[in-house]
Amino acid sequence: MTQNLVVIGAGMASGRLLEHLTDDAPGAFRITLFNAEPRGNYNRLMLSPVLSGEKTYDQIVTHDDDWYARRGIDCRFGESVVRIDRDRKVVYSQHGGAPYDRLVIATGSSPFILPVPGRDLPGVVTFRDLDDTNAMTAAAASGGNAVVIGGGLLGLEAAAGLRSLGMEVTVIHLMDHLMERQLDPSAGYLLQRELERRGIRVHCRGATKAIIGNGRAEAVLLEDGTTCPADLVCMAVGIRPETRLATDAQLEVGRGIVVSDAMVTSDPSIHALGECVEHDGQLFGLVAPLYDQARVLARTLLGEDAAFRPVQTATKLKVTGCDLFSAGDFADKPGREDIVFRDPGRGVYKRLVLEENRLVGAVMYGDTGDGNWFFGMIKDRTDISAIRDTLIFGPAGEGRADPLAAVAALPDTAEICGCNGVCKGSILQAVQGGADTLDLVRAQTKASASCGTCTGLVEKVMALTLGDGAAAAAPQTMCKCTDHSHEDVRRLIRSMGLKSIPAIMQELGWKTSGGCHSCRPALNYYLIAEWPLDYTDDRQSRFVNERNHANIQKDGTYSVVPRMWGGVTTPGELRAIADAADKYNVPMVKVTGGQRIDLLGVRKEDLPAMWADLNAAGLVSGHAYSKGLRTVKTCVGSEFCRFGTQDSTGLGIRLEKLLWGSWTPHKVKLGVSGCPRNCAEATCKDVGIVCVDSGFNVSVAGAAGMEVKETEHLASTPSEDEAVEITTAFIQLYREHAKYLDRPYKWVAKVGLDWVKAQVVDDLANRKALVDRFELSQSVYRRDPWAELSTPSETPKWHPLADLTLEAAE
Repeated sequence: MTQNLVVIGAGMASGRLLEHLTDDAPGAFRITLFNAEPRGNYNRLMLSPVLSGEKTYDQIVTHDDDWYARRGIDCRFGESVVRIDRDRKVVYSQHGGAPYDRLVIATGSSPFILPVPGRDLPGVVTFRDLDDTNAMTAAAASGGNAVVIGGGLLGLEAAAGLRSLGMEVTVIHLMDHLMERQLDPSAGYLLQRELERRGIRVHCRGATKAIIGNGRAEAVLLEDGTTCPADLVCMAVGIRPETRLATDAQLEVGRGIVVSDAMVTSDPSIHALGECVEHDGQLFGLVAPLYDQARVLARTLLGEDAAFRPVQTATKLKVTGCDLFSAGDFADKPGREDIVFRDPGRGVYKRLVLEENRLVGAVMYGDTGDGNWFFGMIKDRTDISAIRDTLIFGPAGEGRADPLAAVAALPDTAEICGCNGVCKGSILQAVQGGADTLDLVRAQTKASASCGTCTGLVEKVMALTLGDGAAAAAPQTMCKCTDHSHEDVRRLIRSMGLKSIPAIMQELGWKTSGGCHSCRPALNYYLIAEWPLDYTDDRQSRFVNERNHANIQKDGTYSVVPRMWGGVTTPGELRAIADAADKYNVPMVKVTGGQRIDLLGVRKEDLPAMWADLNAAGLVSGHAYSKGLRTVKTCVGSEFCRFGTQDSTGLGIRLEKLLWGSWTPHKVKLGVSGCPRNCAEATCKDVGIVCVDSGFNVSVAGAAGMEVKETEHLASTPSEDEAVEITTAFIQLYREHAKYLDRPYKWVAKVGLDWVKAQVVDDLANRKALVDRFELSQSVYRRDPWAELSTPSETPKWHPLADLTLEAAE
């Protein structure tokens, strides 16, 4: 007989429970799911990337509406349960009741609010759910100062996100060092140093006395008299189990809702799981034990015997790009010894805590690759006497020549994914059974499907079976809309003659009707690159900056960057820029690193008129917002410099005028230096040319952003014309073969520099064909999006004014 199952709370723990029930016993329950939030299950571990802008909400949704619909779950989102009638077995929300045979309380936890004056002022927020995240994002749009109270994981992620949004951030932490539950003082110091290097102020041993302000938060006052200005205050000082419903229903409640090993409360018909429960006097905040609870409760609900047994967990965290790992007990106690490794230059710190020749604790910062190996020793209480001398160097010893050696040395029982409790053997079994992509391994084992910090380790385990070519042989799918990879889609567009986004989605079996924010821009670019004569750019498939032909700023204004060929300008152009800055009240005029001038703070409605004025003076768009050529940085070269060997300025201008306006998979930057002194920094660009006495050295695949990488030598030639031809052919080869949003250095790493050389250096006929195809595409594209405002007699393919009606928020 089908029973009524009511679940209160649509978080990660209850989401995993519903997966187990609907996969293992579909139809066993009529399920009603209440959630106070107006949405279903999403990965709360990924709220920090949403805050920083690295991810969108859609990218962290675990169960969408279709998922619930396919499983027949009655979703009552946005409804708060107000009471439980245990006698009648009915749950009541503000909109009515729902009867139950079995009830699951998964209300999670609520943020702890410091009981200080001013805590209720507008501008004081917490960081627990999507609404909190959206509130912080909205507050950050106005800039100013933010104070984060709490130096734990959540507080530091909030601080990093707010800093990335442009706020001045101060972290107030009560204890002596950050993340004191996971890190020892040395690792906490390294973390604080790194955060301060990134512009986040840290105040440890700071006790909050009050939040002060007139009508809204304006500052945080500490007990020592320090005052920190604050337009936004984020409290991230801890969580408490949300037990009010259980208390009102007179269930047994201690610090949390008390449950048995089978996840049953004091009422046999009512169960609980997640952060709201207390089991054997213990509370749980990490996702791994919550998923164990979900597995046990599913078995219980299906009438099977199961028992929740908390196991020791390791903490592998990535706080604002800093690798951290801790496991076991690393407190100072009599009879314990430490083995410590420090490398200040690399910011690496490792501390192993030994007791009676057994590893009992480990703390690692900066290099955590061997964390799971050490964790296995802690769990197994391994006697390390025989390897004590080399223990600190991990399983591969001091050499560490083979990047897979540490993973190969792990036993099959070693835990790889802490969130989901997936061991190495389970991943190997899945790969051997045909799961040859990361997505397939995730689907079958759930490894790396939660916080994602173990993704690199999972890929290494896969490589043990698939070999070094695993990543290339098994590319990831474009997005959840399709099972095809980027490479497959490009190949099929070409071979099947697909010339529109609807044609691609129809012929290649897209799972969603209109695609998503991930696949549509990629498809739009692939069509442009493949069919320049046949395909018209779809503006709605471009990002907001490309649609509005300007870079949106955090306050909703835009930046205007006129192009300066090779960094060269004239008095007339400078006067035009100055006049525009005065006329449109531009608050900041900034010289950029790309040798041009940026007008910051331009109102959206002023863009067309300002560009009309600039166009009239001969200035064109610098495409500072585009996936295309940004700048060609030059030095003065032989024309003025006594060290210059060639006319680097002239060559840079020639290249910029040739390449500008082209669409590419990602932004492209060039540099041309007049001699090996390299004043134009050509050796860290996407394409760099260094002039020498004998001619020109062309190098490619450099990087100077989130990653720093020196260019690789592509060719040397005595001829400027040939240097231009090689550069153009390389850009076109990149345009035709790279995955969308891969910079040239990432693409070259995938295909190999030798293959690139064969295409653009050794094969002269192919080089010529590449140049011809590039010139064809350039003849079609309208290279300056604003120029047609000055030439209204033409019939444009698109018009910037149309874009200005679009919403800025994407």
